Amino acid sequence: MKKVLIITHSRDNICIDTVSGFINEMGGEPIRFNVDQYPLDYMLTSTYHRKQWKVLLDTGSKVHDLTDVAAIWFRRSFNIGQGIAEVLEKEYVEPSMGEIKRTIYGMLEALNCFKMERYSVYRRLDSKEEQLRVAERNGLLIPETCITNNPAALRSFMEKQGAPLITKMQSAFAIYRGEDEHVVFTNELRPDQLDDLETLQYCPMTFQEKLEKKLELRVTIVGGEIFAFSVDSQRIDNAGIDWRKEGVALLNDWQPYTLPGNIHRSLLGLMDEYRLNYGAIDIILTPDDKYYFLEINAAGEYFWLDRLCDHAISKHMAAVLMGEAYRRD
Repeated sequence: MKKVLIITHSRDNICIDTVSGFINEMGGEPIRFNVDQYPLDYMLTSTYHRKQWKVLLDTGSKVHDLTDVAAIWFRRSFNIGQGIAEVLEKEYVEPSMGEIKRTIYGMLEALNCFKMERYSVYRRLDSKEEQLRVAERNGLLIPETCITNNPAALRSFMEKQGAPLITKMQSAFAIYRGEDEHVVFTNELRPDQLDDLETLQYCPMTFQEKLEKKLELRVTIVGGEIFAFSVDSQRIDNAGIDWRKEGVALLNDWQPYTLPGNIHRSLLGLMDEYRLNYGAIDIILTPDDKYYFLEINAAGEYFWLDRLCDHAISKHMAAVLMGEAYRRD
């Protein structure tokens, strides 16, 4: 029986159960590793003895032998080491967290099996600049872009654009005030706001031309299969810049979308260059029918689209993990 290790967290959504169900149907054994429960609830042990490695995951209810896992799905690693700050003295928290992360990520890199994806690939994808370069190299249009911490360079870029800009962070970003989470979305930057950006020097940001939108596309690629959907985000004022601000209101507006052949090929070329087997890609279709690549996320969400295609995304995810569909080894 093939074992599939799923790296996630205890509050992840229904997609974990859906993919796990398909893995079971295909004769495999899904093993869920909630990283927020390590190390307080879980124990992980790697041992080298008599020229053999053995890796055991003890979840409290069962001990899993990970030595012979056939595949790893690195879904999410949110809240890794949760609760450590409550059980350790303050000066020990940071070094302990460092060891916790090195232990998990080191184990994942070291296991000799198929990985979707490697932790090192996730870190490479943190660079939105490289993403844009790779996308353009594969024939995709990209927005005019400036990544800087220099207010003068930003002013010069805005003058050349002659229009409002879009500003965003390179990674998922939230500010926490007490127990409240304030997600930093993509926003519009107008010329009259430039005087408020002197603190830009302390935190580089990404600025791009503001593209007019006919449709927004979310393209999910699993192995060699493409699942494309579109939404008219412009029908809701607050979703015009970043549809995620009204994600719930737009939930039922997404429609299956057929990509042109050249865009289809370019996106697969992008996946090939990164050696990715899963990617959630954001694209803008402009009123003159041009497709602009924005970014790719190797841990991007897809569950709300999965229900629109009878869970075909999750089923293909399971097939790739089980080695029953094309994958980039």
